[in-house]
Amino acid sequence: MDRLIKIKNKEDIFDVYKNTPISILLEYHNLGTPYEAVTSPQMLIGMCMDNRKYLHIPNNFAYIIRSGGGTLRFSEFKVSYSIAIGGIRTIALIAHNHCGMVNLMSKRDQFINGLVDIVGWEKQRAEDHFMNFAPMFEIDNEIVFVLEEAKRLRAKYPNILIAPLYYNVDDNFLYLVKED
Repeated sequence: MDRLIKIKNKEDIFDVYKNTPISILLEYHNLGTPYEAVTSPQMLIGMCMDNRKYLHIPNNFAYIIRSGGGTLRFSEFKVSYSIAIGGIRTIALIAHNHCGMVNLMSKRDQFINGLVDIVGWEKQRAEDHFMNFAPMFEIDNEIVFVLEEAKRLRAKYPNILIAPLYYNVDDNFLYLVKED
């Protein structure tokens, strides 16, 4: 947790993000900055599909892609679209604590039984489904994952500002993640 910097005032924002959409996102969400009218998206936000996270941002402020764990690995066409067509130059990647994709393999039986009991699938179909997809979405550690995902996307999109962030579902604040 020593990598996490809670944003309690503008001075807490890293210099690299000052006067960028990352700073504006942090000011809206954490500092309660009053919304301004936004006519076009300022950034892309990649975050987990988890229902416990809600961002305090104005309408039209961001494209948002939600996926298990917040990975954008399987959404790269959408990322490219937001850049090439939407004019986006900034991406916020938001991991969070208590993520269901951490240690996903430990939820194997519950997942399979849920598909059998609720959906009516045959057990083998549910097992195959889990084993085909769980390895793509499982993450070991939320902070390590968001740092690796930022690094991966920076290599793919070198002219785009990419910030790894962390959402604490216990206090509903966004944190900056210190990188090496």
